[in-house]
Amino acid sequence: MNAYRNDLSYIHDVGFGGFANRAAKGLLKLLRQAGITKGVVVDLGCGSGIWAQKLSGAGYEVWGIDLSPAMIRLARKRVPSVKFLTGSYLKVALPPCDAVTALGECFNYRFDKRNNLRELSRLFRRVYRALRPGGLFLFDMAGPGRGNVPHLRYWEGNGWAILVDVVEDQRKRQLTRQIMTFRKRGKLYRRDHETHSLHLFERTEITKQLRQAGFSVHLLHGYGKLPLPKSCTGFMARKP
Repeated sequence: MNAYRNDLSYIHDVGFGGFANRAAKGLLKLLRQAGITKGVVVDLGCGSGIWAQKLSGAGYEVWGIDLSPAMIRLARKRVPSVKFLTGSYLKVALPPCDAVTALGECFNYRFDKRNNLRELSRLFRRVYRALRPGGLFLFDMAGPGRGNVPHLRYWEGNGWAILVDVVEDQRKRQLTRQIMTFRKRGKLYRRDHETHSLHLFERTEITKQLRQAGFSVHLLHGYGKLPLPKSCTGFMARKP
């Protein structure tokens, strides 16, 4: 996989894990309000395992799935008791479960080149079949306008720095992030570069596909007190 390699995975974990940490309280509340206080939760696009750790600590049995081997290595180190698999959420076999989550726009990314609305609709049907009655499917996605003002941003931390250039093509509904990372190795810094492409979906088309799969759908503006970023929508889909 040519994305979220070792350095970016490390930087994402130590520098940008706040979203999953802050979202956890609100997400756990949604699960409990739905009567899901135990059981199996599948975390698609699990990254370095921050949310999986929160779930495990709350008493759930967790399956984490991510396409990045570097992210999976970090996740296994963080929560050795959780079952983590390396693979694409578009084709990995889902176990019978009580909830499925996918945080941080992971369904927008085109690391798996097959990812499009048709493939997502197939995924939604697979999730529906895997869920037990009353199960929840919680995720967020980016829509048009997520990066309509081109911008260049810079962050740094202890032994690392990252520069991100964001451009949105409104006609193609595509967001491109050019990411330059710098990580200290000994006395020097190692530089790496990744290009991330995201397809931006309208919330109406995602809602339609969820309902066609059999879900009842509720839109979310955030997870608890944590608001979602600009032009992002949360989806809480429930299997009757």
